[in-house]
Amino acid sequence: MVGGKTENCGMNGEKFYITTPIYYVNDKPHIGHAYTTIAADTLARWHAAEGDNVFFLTGVDENAQKTVDAAKKTGEEIHAYTDRLAALWQSTWEKLGISNTDFIRTTEERHVAVVKDFWRRLEAAGDIYRGEYRGLYCKGHEAFLKEDELVDGLCPDHKTAPELVVEENYFFRLSKYQKALLELYEENPDFVAPAHRFNEIKSFVERGLEDVSFSREKRDWGIPVPDDPGQVIYVWADALVNYISAVGIEWWEEHPADMHVMAKDIARFHAVIWPAMLMSAGLPLPGQIVVHGFFTLNGTKISKSLGNTIDPLDVAARYGADGLRYFLLREIPFGADGDFSEAKLRERYNGDLANGLGNFAARVLALAAKEESLPALGAEGAGAPDNEFAGVIEDTRRAVRAKLVALKFPEALAAVWEVISFGDRYVNEKKVWEINDDAARRAALANLTALLGAVGDMLAPFLPDASQKIKAALVREGDTVRAVKIEPLFPRAK
Repeated sequence: MVGGKTENCGMNGEKFYITTPIYYVNDKPHIGHAYTTIAADTLARWHAAEGDNVFFLTGVDENAQKTVDAAKKTGEEIHAYTDRLAALWQSTWEKLGISNTDFIRTTEERHVAVVKDFWRRLEAAGDIYRGEYRGLYCKGHEAFLKEDELVDGLCPDHKTAPELVVEENYFFRLSKYQKALLELYEENPDFVAPAHRFNEIKSFVERGLEDVSFSREKRDWGIPVPDDPGQVIYVWADALVNYISAVGIEWWEEHPADMHVMAKDIARFHAVIWPAMLMSAGLPLPGQIVVHGFFTLNGTKISKSLGNTIDPLDVAARYGADGLRYFLLREIPFGADGDFSEAKLRERYNGDLANGLGNFAARVLALAAKEESLPALGAEGAGAPDNEFAGVIEDTRRAVRAKLVALKFPEALAAVWEVISFGDRYVNEKKVWEINDDAARRAALANLTALLGAVGDMLAPFLPDASQKIKAALVREGDTVRAVKIEPLFPRAK
């Protein structure tokens, strides 16, 4: 058991709590945000299919200086601006078919109340004190950077010079938890995934931890420090608590998050500061911090701050939400950096989706629809799907599950495409369209409809729209299945 992670989740219907980060509302979502959210959605859908009671949280962080700056640029009143942007983020995830259970905003009263409660817990533990802070502040990260983290004096991610800030703040005694964090990492070798990200985190903590600023002075936007309205609670002491405020402290005490999914730039906050905060507050830890790499465009990180973003809705308008999901999950190994290219996306779409899955589904359904009904997978007697097909299906299910456990999305999808290729070869080698013997033809089509149905099931976490269309085209009635022709799943892109 890692932190609060439920053992054997997916096998016994336990609760499974998964989160994305909460995203800044200084602009609309870009492709990197979509990747994080789609990866989390895939895992949430898979756990639900495995029988878990899934709670999937996403949301927006509104209590940041960059939000104030963005509102000023648009000329909008700050509350009107955050309402508009929060609605935009919610609608984006709805249009991309994200299955989140809840959407948290840090301006909601349920969040503000829990943040203040959490702050008092840290105070009660003796881990909050007041002192002067001098540091290099990066607005893009909403974080302070060290000199040795800069490249030519600039933030390596945002390519901007940090601002020297000198002010009196409240601090959190992060240094107090260095030993406890290293013990946590030693006892829980899967606490951060993939392993190379975990090694980076451990190395950072081993070099020594400094106390961190948990408030900013003289701000008119944000959650005031309890009993000191001249200070507002700093972004990480506010934002990270959303994972609790969405479900409530009592719920978290029984069912802390099993998995936090995020990009690598905020892994340190989640894998170091967040568990230390929870230790101080006397609350259970999350199960796992799951970290992916950056998207690049022509070798540069895609970022709102850099102005080189790609709107996921624009891509989905041309290739469908499933087309976008497939490319993001299939093209880039989770945990590694990857370069976004529409040319590569179009190639994947036409090759794997239009010519691959789409063509296979169309062939099978066109042939099977000519039969009144066919024996379904699991049926017994003459004409039922044979052992070879049942074995291939079961082997593929096991392979997909193993790859998802290991967060290997491309390999999980590759396993499904292997079975699609197996089905295509079977159609061609048997020349099913030429079989005149009724029993032989029905047996062959029973094999193929069973295979297509299994493909639809296995793709449900990855390509929910296509999966649903395949399921709707194969109407199960007891031990039989009736096939219905459908429109092309993935029309070729030009």
